[in-house]
Amino acid sequence: VQLVESGGGLVQAGGSLRLSCAASGGTFSSYFMGWFRQAPGKQREFVGTIGWRVGTTYADSVKGRFTISRDNAKNTVYLQMNNLTPEDTAVYYCAASRGRPSTYRDSSSYDYWGQGTLVTVSS
Repeated sequence: VQLVESGGGLVQAGGSLRLSCAASGGTFSSYFMGWFRQAPGKQREFVGTIGWRVGTTYADSVKGRFTISRDNAKNTVYLQMNNLTPEDTAVYYCAASRGRPSTYRDSSSYDYWGQGTLVTVSS
């Protein structure tokens, strides 16, 4: 399975971005999909996940601002990010789990990863 993120870039605080993650080489609809991020000098952290249908879970730091969705017909998962702050600056990664992750928030629960896309939020 290959995952390719896109949509990152530079945005001002308070702005919005939508990241996309296109999957190929597997049965996308059977995967749990997650988003993680890694800021400079920090560990990778959980952002959110979406199940086989539309069930979602978010980190407290993004709840109410970020929305994850998926289009199984397009083999793509999205991360809509609103009201961005400089603290959201990071490389954002999508990840796929072949089954229900044992722990949604643990990166080791996911089997496949994209290369990441950089999001920079200026103040």
